Amino acid sequence: MANIAIQRIKREFKEVVKSEEVAKCAIRIDLLNDSWTQLKGEIAGPPDTPYEGGNFKLEIVVPETYPFNPPKVRFLTKIWHPNISSVTGAICLDILKDQWAAAMTLRTVLLSLQALLSAAEPDDPQDAVVARQYKDQPSIFRSTAQYWTGVYAGGPIQNSDYDQKVRRLVDMGVDENTAVATLSSHNWDLEHATEHFFS
Repeated sequence: MANIAIQRIKREFKEVVKSEEVAKCAIRIDLLNDSWTQLKGEIAGPPDTPYEGGNFKLEIVVPETYPFNPPKVRFLTKIWHPNISSVTGAICLDILKDQWAAAMTLRTVLLSLQALLSAAEPDDPQDAVVARQYKDQPSIFRSTAQYWTGVYAGGPIQNSDYDQKVRRLVDMGVDENTAVATLSSHNWDLEHATEHFFS
């Protein structure tokens, strides 16, 4: 990796580690290798959102051409959000694509992702199923996002009805993660979710 990129990342890494704002917003960054190209980020779910109480881990890969090109970031923690793939963790966010500027930093990226959890953009979705639910069934979207936060991100689990439906599918031989994803995409209609597997 070019020396300019390494120096820049070292400086930004310190900025994240020492920032008071970062401590307050509960965002973190860790180094995964000595070449400064593989980082792990973590953001806390913002208050007054379905993600509150959860901790979301991120994979951050820094390209050779940094800071002139954005880092590649994806969610490692499963999340139910219109702009994040519920399957791969891929993110649809303009600053990680065509709106990136060399003045932006890893701190900017983490804070922007945290802001995205507070303000989804359903008209520019990464996950069309989630975006449709977000627009057409907002209360089901919210309870589903809360449920995923509880199951995958360590937040409080608040829906025993959803738990029972997941158990029913697991008892029929369906993998638990697959059961959660299928029920979520069928608006927690157990009959439709069951037909998906057994029709």
